[in-house]
Amino acid sequence: MSVLRILVADDHEVVRRGLCGILGSHVGWEVCGEAADGREAAEKAKQLKPDIVILDIGMPSLNGLDATRQILRNDPQQRILILTITNAEHVIEEALKAGARGFLLKSDAAQDLTMAVEALRRDCTFFNSRVGELVLNGFLRGGVQVAEKKAILPRLTAREREVVQLLAEGKSTKEVASMLGLSVKTAETHRSNIMRKLGLHCLSEVVLYAVRNRIVQIAEPILEDQGTAAIGDRTVPSGPQCTPPAS
Repeated sequence: MSVLRILVADDHEVVRRGLCGILGSHVGWEVCGEAADGREAAEKAKQLKPDIVILDIGMPSLNGLDATRQILRNDPQQRILILTITNAEHVIEEALKAGARGFLLKSDAAQDLTMAVEALRRDCTFFNSRVGELVLNGFLRGGVQVAEKKAILPRLTAREREVVQLLAEGKSTKEVASMLGLSVKTAETHRSNIMRKLGLHCLSEVVLYAVRNRIVQIAEPILEDQGTAAIGDRTVPSGPQCTPPAS
């Protein structure tokens, strides 16, 4: 029997270590790689070609859902298990749309991780009962609600979503260009196009858009005394305090 190779991506080292410990203790399984953000996960999935990829959603640089999309563009047959702290309807819906084959709450990982990985190994899916409820209620059947959403919000390209996340995380245009392998002029063009397309006027509005549309996640509650909210290991303004983005 061949060894099942698994890539684990989570920006919290303690969580990552725990997942690797559970997986590594299973006979015939090995953790072939680890990643601390979505961009690193997408790169390692392409390099290592694991059998299964486990992705946290709320990661810096590139979130787990966009990492899922990138990985599946490179390998449409890749089996991906999404790991998250919430089973909110919109999170499940986005995970399924992105192409994940499994959805596991972090709170259930200790008892269900092995079962979830085994399901994906057998080319099955693994989702909690909430997903079944969503399907029955028609959330994923391409109905009027989905059409209305598309009509209200302009659709960003995959590259534009990457730029939005990096800007929302506090990266300058030069840093965005470096991380994405672009020229500074191209990165500036992307930023300008995004602002125009979304009708935004400042960096704080980009941050709010990224949070509201789940491109980044707020990891900590808003700190009222400082007027900031934490996203990953950075802080961003909690209100529309318009200042020109750094370039």
